[in-house]
Amino acid sequence: MIQSNVLIDGFGRRHNYLRISVTDRCNLRCTYCMPKDGLVWKKQQELLTFEELVRVAKIFVDMGVTKIRLTGGEPMVRKGLTDLVQSLGAIPGLKTLAMTTNATLLAPHVQTLHQSGMSQLNISLDTFKADRFSQIARQDETVFAQVMAGIDAAIEQNFDSVKINMVVMSGINDDEILDFVDFASKHRVNVRFIEYMPFKDNLWTNEKVVTYKDMLALIGEHYSVKKLDDEPSAVGKDYAIDGGAGSISFISSMSDSFCSTCNRLRLTSDGQVKSCLFYPAETNLRDAMRQGATDSQVQGMILDSLRMKPEAHPPAEEIAAQDNRAMIEIGG
Repeated sequence: MIQSNVLIDGFGRRHNYLRISVTDRCNLRCTYCMPKDGLVWKKQQELLTFEELVRVAKIFVDMGVTKIRLTGGEPMVRKGLTDLVQSLGAIPGLKTLAMTTNATLLAPHVQTLHQSGMSQLNISLDTFKADRFSQIARQDETVFAQVMAGIDAAIEQNFDSVKINMVVMSGINDDEILDFVDFASKHRVNVRFIEYMPFKDNLWTNEKVVTYKDMLALIGEHYSVKKLDDEPSAVGKDYAIDGGAGSISFISSMSDSFCSTCNRLRLTSDGQVKSCLFYPAETNLRDAMRQGATDSQVQGMILDSLRMKPEAHPPAEEIAAQDNRAMIEIGG
């Protein structure tokens, strides 16, 4: 068995954070995430089973991973997800178990998730307007109420952290930036403003990107905010709101990347390791495991994938033109 704390790439970056997509399916069709014409969903047998997911998670933890985040698609559409959460939460050495969700199915399950070891939730919400939600998510307006109910339930459950992810798109929802700051000032949440990123067929153009500096300048005209100290591998630039209950952050992937401190690896729902969100290369753990690969052999494949990780992602225009999976196929 390979020693722990070996997930160091060719540029000296130590990786202790694994994002696991449990399904490519989603009950929303958000414009920035899913191609307009939709996708052909993976068949059940193509997805990693829960047993395979737990096995891979244990291997990664043995190699130095201390944080796992479940993503999708929408993870909560995967039947039996709370059973998986309980199994993952029991892995020795795993310090943090988190999930990113659209919250449509969250409200009835927050207590069970919390009791099973889930400590952090990131919730995607791009607007406080039901009609605009319908346009962005390509879903009926009534679903918006389910999302808000999920957010309310998460806040009441008292997770270690609840974060609201807003993808900011010029001319679409950037007029609500201050509304989201107001929400953060009134609730114990961290609102994260995310620069619009290019993925396969997601309608991205450079003109739709609102940079974090422009967002910060706008917010500074209306609120007193103070820069907080960031963790070395943090993706967000964190700010406190004077007198506010919560905080705000900026994910500046397009205008000021954080590649130099990246500590993340990704596992797709069909068992492919991706060393970088914007790097098309993949390593197929699923087929190797199903063909009898030992844990040590799987570890070797993970290290091979890590060796291929680039120093930084290319410019946005190149990302938009390359042949990579859609965001929903990779895991948010």
